[in-house]
Amino acid sequence: MKKPYIIAEMGVNFYDTARVLNIAPIDAAKMYIDAAKKAGVDAAKFQSYKAETIASKNSPAYWDLTKEPTTSQYELFKKLDGFNKKDYEELCAYCKSVGIDFMSTPFDYESADYLENLVDIYKISSSDITNLPFIRYIAKKGKPVYLSVGASYLSEVDEAVRAIRDEGNNDICLFHCVLSYPTKNQDANLNIIRHLKQVYPDIPIGFSDHTLPDPCMTILTTAYLLGAEVIEKHFTLDKSLEGNDHYHAGDPEDFAKAIRNFELISEIVGDKKKTVLECEMIPRREARRSLVLTHDMKAGEVIAEKDLIAKRPGTGISPKYIDIVIGQSLKKDLKDSEVIVVLNSDNKEYLKSDVISNSKIDNGVYQEIANSLNATKATIGMKQNMELLEYFLTTSSNYFCKLVVDFYNKLAPEVVYSNILEIEKSTGIINHDKDYNMELFRRNYELIGDLLKDKGLIKKEGR
Repeated sequence: MKKPYIIAEMGVNFYDTARVLNIAPIDAAKMYIDAAKKAGVDAAKFQSYKAETIASKNSPAYWDLTKEPTTSQYELFKKLDGFNKKDYEELCAYCKSVGIDFMSTPFDYESADYLENLVDIYKISSSDITNLPFIRYIAKKGKPVYLSVGASYLSEVDEAVRAIRDEGNNDICLFHCVLSYPTKNQDANLNIIRHLKQVYPDIPIGFSDHTLPDPCMTILTTAYLLGAEVIEKHFTLDKSLEGNDHYHAGDPEDFAKAIRNFELISEIVGDKKKTVLECEMIPRREARRSLVLTHDMKAGEVIAEKDLIAKRPGTGISPKYIDIVIGQSLKKDLKDSEVIVVLNSDNKEYLKSDVISNSKIDNGVYQEIANSLNATKATIGMKQNMELLEYFLTTSSNYFCKLVVDFYNKLAPEVVYSNILEIEKSTGIINHDKDYNMELFRRNYELIGDLLKDKGLIKKEGR
């Protein structure tokens, strides 16, 4: 699980910082970029618009008026739309100079055009999810499209996705977003991330956050754990500043805290495939139990259940094989509490293997032997099934043999895997162990293939 791509949404917050510090907005924007870079952010994102092209003069406010008293969208945007193409070119160059990606959300066709040479990714706001002509226009440019889907029905998301794909652009990322400033915790609805991943399994899912920063940045962290591959949040240098986006934005400390969480999670979640880790090898050997004798026994004596007990270490025969050991004749004298091991020279006749002591065997050598034995035990069931299959192929009619070959051809691993994916898609139920199960299936499939080749039922060079 890799760390998500982190976008610091500068928006227009730097205008307020410029006013308070009595500096030029472009200089304040550069301060924001420096702070985001230091916090560990991947991209600094701005907003490219003009009040005249984004809102009518009678458009009402939809934000918290106690934080931002401006009652008209047009009036607010008019105060914060001073940047033009030249300014964004300067910010793009500055981002490159400090080693952070530059992004800006276009809100009109003109800004979409001049940003084409500045951005590697187009970000489209939730407010434009039904603006299909604009979406198609951006999609035609052939660059990745990050689309927020706040305040939309799934049918509207589908329409937007189809509009992008209809232009031959399949490089899409959808962002769960709640279009409420600030978003209350009970409205965050982070399970939508999971839902979007199920509905669009071939599209990366991100999260654009408008909640108030919590002390541990738990909301962003949870979004990541639920599968968000890209995280976007408003960025500010001072959350106490007046303005529409400061109070729900994260400051550099918030972002740094979230990034530390992401890094820790990416380190600890590991691989979804259940296996034995290298760090577990010695504890696995020493803390598990082996079958040992309850008393001294002589060579030739037959082992009974009363003669056995399971004790540490696990360097001998596992207790799960006690039924196989019972009834075996000892090949040599063994002492009370002496670990019983199996040395299987040919790895073929497990049930007829010699039972001896490991007291004089080098531990490293013994472990190699034990590992080979364990592998043999793991496949013993398949080995027996293969023997039965070979018997039936040898003694049955050509009709039966043909049925086996037909099934073999129809159940090719790639076909099975494709069907599993189709079932997941249709049911919405994910088989989290499918990759591991398919690995086992491929092994068995190869064994059956080898048998069919040996019998001359399929060509040796292929199926």
